[in-house]
Amino acid sequence: MDISVQQGELAQVSCDLLVVNLFAGVTAPAGGTGAVDAALGGWISKAIAEQDFKGKLNSTLLLDTHGAIPATRVLLVGLGESAKFGAEQIRQASSAAIKAAKKVKAKTVVTILHGAGIAGLPAESCAQAVAEGALLGGYSFAKYKSKNEDVPVEKLIIVEHDAAKIADIEKGIYLGTTIATAVNTTRDLANEPPNVVTPQFLAEYARQMSAELGLQCTIWEGEQLVAERMNCLLAVGRASANPPCFIRVDYSPESASKRVALVGKGLCYDSGGLSLKPAEHMRHMKTDMAGAASVLGALSVIARLKPGVAVSAFLPICENMVSGTSYKVDDVLTARNGVTIEIDNTDAEGRLVLADALSVAAEGGFDEIIDVATLTGGCMVALARRWTGIMGNNQPLIDAISAAGNHVGERMWNLPLDEEIREMLDSDIADIKNSGTREASASQGGVFLQEFVGDTPWAHLDIAGTSMLDKDRAYEPKGCTGVPVRTLVAYVMGW
Repeated sequence: MDISVQQGELAQVSCDLLVVNLFAGVTAPAGGTGAVDAALGGWISKAIAEQDFKGKLNSTLLLDTHGAIPATRVLLVGLGESAKFGAEQIRQASSAAIKAAKKVKAKTVVTILHGAGIAGLPAESCAQAVAEGALLGGYSFAKYKSKNEDVPVEKLIIVEHDAAKIADIEKGIYLGTTIATAVNTTRDLANEPPNVVTPQFLAEYARQMSAELGLQCTIWEGEQLVAERMNCLLAVGRASANPPCFIRVDYSPESASKRVALVGKGLCYDSGGLSLKPAEHMRHMKTDMAGAASVLGALSVIARLKPGVAVSAFLPICENMVSGTSYKVDDVLTARNGVTIEIDNTDAEGRLVLADALSVAAEGGFDEIIDVATLTGGCMVALARRWTGIMGNNQPLIDAISAAGNHVGERMWNLPLDEEIREMLDSDIADIKNSGTREASASQGGVFLQEFVGDTPWAHLDIAGTSMLDKDRAYEPKGCTGVPVRTLVAYVMGW
């Protein structure tokens, strides 16, 4: 979808679909919507009354213009209550409009700048939200369908009458397009089948992305993983015909104000290993690499926006499969930092590969470490698919990331880490077990990971619930959502 801005008047632009808006409780359209209503002889006002359109957020009302204006159709989209209105509501309304446009097979869509004129909402921010909502809401993954009935919108044009706002709107479109494109690429990676996205596929993807964006990429494979003491990653990955690898990608600006490490869990497929998952729980385990995919997505945006913050990605990549070489319950592994781990459950493998990756990051002298992982089903039980669980050893860092998440509409909930939870992982023969009881399982995952970050300020994002949906929600599609790419970008950029 090509998104642009054009100076002019909404009612005078030729298009397949013209998008205007209405707040909840408003019966007499004003502003741009009022101008279009006047050009149509009051048809919008009449339709609002006749069809009892309430302006509820994401509700839509479609009207045929019958040639009264150059637009073939007009779509009225609800913005919800004005008191609750902000960038998130713009994203959702823009998404709802694009979905409606696709249903009527509109190729060229013209839209009002949602939020224009609202106090505290600059034109740049409104345009960014419109672009993000349109691209995120218009996403579909139909690569493997022989007959794809999805008809994408080809052009979205924001029409603005005030010439003084055009430059700011262009900046917002660039930001929104850059971020949403990365989110959609992240979705693509995690939605691809596991026979396509293998560890070797992701390694090559990281190499190509780094070459395109001028990033430094380092891959450890085979004997180098042994030499680098990546024992947990090797153990989890050794049963697969596709060998494990470790990916590092660095964005290193001159005179960086700080250095941030992003660590992403990259299980290209998780069968559970010898602690085999039931068949119904094996569904969608291709998305167990969503953490690694989201880190790569965020880094691709950061490389384009070029903040004065150095960011490095650390990605342990493998498959947790079953064979005669599988690691076993009761094994004891020694992580890169020397911590010994008794294996209580081979299906608690994500924390094992992260143990080695976090150890590498902790050795690097970073100011902060943030890890992203589809780590525990318990987090999804506790927080549904609405909130990402966040925990760590530094409350200001947790609060800052949570604030960034709230800013972009990716909500987080702070879960506890304390000594009582750590005791659940006590082992009789090793430093720690990789799994305990079902109680506080999300926090158990967090306290396990804490063993490998040293004194570095660290936050853990458990995206088990939010990384994938079983049905559409606003601008998040069924399947992989791309969470938390936008949060990571907003945090690093300081938004």
